[in-house]
Amino acid sequence: MAAPTRIALVGAGLIGRRHAEAIRIAQGVDLAAVADPTPAGAEVAAAHGVPHFPTLEAMVAAGSADGVILATPNQLHTEQALACIGAGLPTLVEKPLADSLDGARAIVEAADAAGVPVLTGHHRRHNPLIAKAHEVIASGTLGQMTAVHGQTWFLKPEHYFEADWRRQKGAGPVYLNLIHDIDLLRHLCGEVETVHAMESNAVRGNEVEETAVILLRFANGALGTVNVSDATLGPWSWELTARENPAYPATSETCYWIGGTQGSLALPNLALWQNPAGRSWWEPISATRLPHDFADPLVVQAAHFGAVIRGEAAPLVSAREGYRSLAVIEAVKLSAARGKTVEVGPLL
Repeated sequence: MAAPTRIALVGAGLIGRRHAEAIRIAQGVDLAAVADPTPAGAEVAAAHGVPHFPTLEAMVAAGSADGVILATPNQLHTEQALACIGAGLPTLVEKPLADSLDGARAIVEAADAAGVPVLTGHHRRHNPLIAKAHEVIASGTLGQMTAVHGQTWFLKPEHYFEADWRRQKGAGPVYLNLIHDIDLLRHLCGEVETVHAMESNAVRGNEVEETAVILLRFANGALGTVNVSDATLGPWSWELTARENPAYPATSETCYWIGGTQGSLALPNLALWQNPAGRSWWEPISATRLPHDFADPLVVQAAHFGAVIRGEAAPLVSAREGYRSLAVIEAVKLSAARGKTVEVGPLL
């Protein structure tokens, strides 16, 4: 059998540790090294029995990896991704792809020019239930898409904001959390053309928003609403419904609804609502819970990254996809600041 593909991890924070565990479990890949200047880096490397490097540059110079996962602070993504591309190393960059559209564009353009695959870590697309939802929607089962709603309410505790940066612009739920939801809605419903958003910080009074409500117009003509708040105690968020991460208590609620002329689909429970007899609000309506596989999307993503490195697969979530999801988030922030509808784009 061929030797496993070697993946190095840069960044040993919470998400970095989860990537290390995912690589350990995934088929066809091995953790090659950990690069992080903090004691956590040495700790994670020792726990997995791999070399530790204080910097990305030292790790690249050692030539110990076939690809790299960047799980570092957002403001480092552009510089580090460009360094990996320059070294010819396929790279998976944790979301968001960059801390600005200019940085994201630089990554996409450099990757294209060098012919080096770069992926964005929107791991939810790798969830088998999302693959099933995408299949159902693409088959036309819902008919013409008409309306979309996404809800993500969760309560971040006060100690979460003890770190100064979490109270400052760029650290609110729009940038940190909503980008995952926007990426999934783009994946399932198509490109977003315009947004109109409002924000509030009425509870904590921090510089950063805590609640946002957004109107979306999709290119296919569907209209959508998205409601996000990290100051609202409630069960309606992907984290609390999808059972992807054991750190969050699981509920049986749903958080996305996608509707069309022939039916509607709720997620993550994959309930397909239809009229068996005839389409009308006077006719009986029933739900079918669609079957799907269960797998940790981070593990699936790690195996997929290995396949991309080996040239066996194209990226499911490319750097260009990461740029496009970030472009919607940037439009949301701009709309909230201006109080006007904002067009998304231009898209790469």
